Amino acid sequence: GRDGKLAKPRQLHNTHWGLVCPAETPEGQACGLVKNLSLMCYVSVGSPAEPIKDFMVQRNMEVLEEYEPGASPDATKIFINGTWVGVHSQPAHLVTLVQELRRRCIISHEVSLVRDIRDREFKIFSDAGRVMRPLFVVNTPDNETGAEEGTLALTKEHCRRLEDDAKYSRKKDDEDYFGWDGLQNSGVIEYLDAEEEETAMICMTPEDLEDFRQRKMRGKDAKDEEPEDDGRSLNARVKTRINPDIHMYTHCEIHPAMLLGICASIIPFPDHNQ
Repeated sequence: GRDGKLAKPRQLHNTHWGLVCPAETPEGQACGLVKNLSLMCYVSVGSPAEPIKDFMVQRNMEVLEEYEPGASPDATKIFINGTWVGVHSQPAHLVTLVQELRRRCIISHEVSLVRDIRDREFKIFSDAGRVMRPLFVVNTPDNETGAEEGTLALTKEHCRRLEDDAKYSRKKDDEDYFGWDGLQNSGVIEYLDAEEEETAMICMTPEDLEDFRQRKMRGKDAKDEEPEDDGRSLNARVKTRINPDIHMYTHCEIHPAMLLGICASIIPFPDHNQ
């Protein structure tokens, strides 16, 4: 409870990024134990797991009752909401397929997909009470749209439709309304929970993503290049050095300020001291 003097439960954990506000917490006994959600944090309401299980069975999942370990020892275990339901011999294809269905909103955007390659497990969560946050999707090499690898799935067309919503004061009930749901249905935005975030590679800003893509296109020679700090403005954002070993980013932050909660966000210049 709050009476204990333990420091560990009160400390901010790395996995809280974007889900829990790092600044907004009471002083004194409840410090760090009472948390406040970040601006774009969302709590899942849950969806039934049966349709997902039926879909898996149709996609050649061996149910647990029929599984023979000797016949396929390298098969990947499939868990739905913590329950082991079966095994599958082609997990990479299955994960890509289910992810594609989620981006098209055929299955709920709340469903979380976690593939642990080392332990040969594919965990699916559709239960209530998981904290999630939205991120921009980055195009992968195997995307069906033919878009360039390493670019945002968000295009100028999506931005134009959002601007039209504001311009013509469209309401949610209007036929031409695009809005947040439109971005979700177009596969531009994806909700990730803390566990799925462990399997994602998230870039801080679209500018960083573009820098990384340009360096990747220039190839290995760019590895030793160092950014020139001499002409940098004092007000420019401090950027992390690009890691040449990163294969490719999968997601991009909507905005770094979404890290904070409501109270911390209304403080002017929170990144400067007094």
